[in-house]
Amino acid sequence: MQTIKMDMTSGIDAGAMKMAGQILKDGGLVAFPTETVYGLGGNALDAAASAKIYAAKGRPSDNPLIVHIADFDALDSIVKEIPETARKLAEAFWPGPLTMIFRKSDLVPYETTGGLETVAVRMPNHPAALALIREGGGYVAAPSANTSGKPSPTKASHVADDLDGKINAIIDGGDVGIGLESTIVDLTEAAPVILRPGYVNQEMLRQVIGAVELDQALLRDDPNLHPKAPGMKYRHYAPKASLTIVEGTSEAVTEKIKALAAAEEAAGHRAGIIATDETAALYPDGIVKSAGTRADEITIAMHLYNVLREFDELEVSKIFSEAFETPQMGQAIMNRLIKAAGHQIIKV
Repeated sequence: MQTIKMDMTSGIDAGAMKMAGQILKDGGLVAFPTETVYGLGGNALDAAASAKIYAAKGRPSDNPLIVHIADFDALDSIVKEIPETARKLAEAFWPGPLTMIFRKSDLVPYETTGGLETVAVRMPNHPAALALIREGGGYVAAPSANTSGKPSPTKASHVADDLDGKINAIIDGGDVGIGLESTIVDLTEAAPVILRPGYVNQEMLRQVIGAVELDQALLRDDPNLHPKAPGMKYRHYAPKASLTIVEGTSEAVTEKIKALAAAEEAAGHRAGIIATDETAALYPDGIVKSAGTRADEITIAMHLYNVLREFDELEVSKIFSEAFETPQMGQAIMNRLIKAAGHQIIKV
């Protein structure tokens, strides 16, 4: 299959977007930018298209897909009921990096929901994404546009590295703005529950709808977990090399990573270190990459996946990362890092 590249870094190309929408209507797959990461889109109401998404990514078929919409009224056809909490959250955060889980209607095939009676829905805040959804029929199922398990793509070149020749088209909208997947909140339980942390954090949700719980599965490694939302069960965001997170005081973390990197280099291997602008110069050994600055935590979110992919290209044997307990996005950043590390954490 030849993958068509559509450059929309300077704005929406109406003709190309119409072509991309037709690809979706015909059951094909189109990768596209959102404000979080690049998504791999297919017609959410077409069981065969959803099956193609799983096949292209090598994704387990019980890992649900998120349905992307461009208008709030589109919810009426795909969910059984819209609770008042959903209306409040949509008013506050849509379009934006928030996914809500509802009881699905019969219109949504089980191939899209991973066999579940629930459906995850969001409205992305990106002009190319919204245009594609409208041109493609209004309902686009889209996980991240990468090979399953690898770091999510934050630029079109990442998508091409993983999926060129496997999908019909890639819309290049430039680098994304946030860099981590959307927050997922389950509205089907008695009280709202966060299943995946993201830019919209727990406190932001509480300010709009009151009490919001954090799913306990986020806090433990449970291989028997049945995933209700993307990323809950399987190892995600992972580089090729073994990744270990080091937690503790700043000085203790720096000293421990220095020792680990020195030992790896002394053994004749290449060590990678994920640091910040504040600490990168403190490491004499290994290949050091800054994910951003702690003074502006969104920079860490934006660059984390790119750094992991760069270490893949450099073929390091092990990666050691500082922990990132930052005020707004620390929970989301650490969720992705812990998944990428397979829960390998050293506390110092």
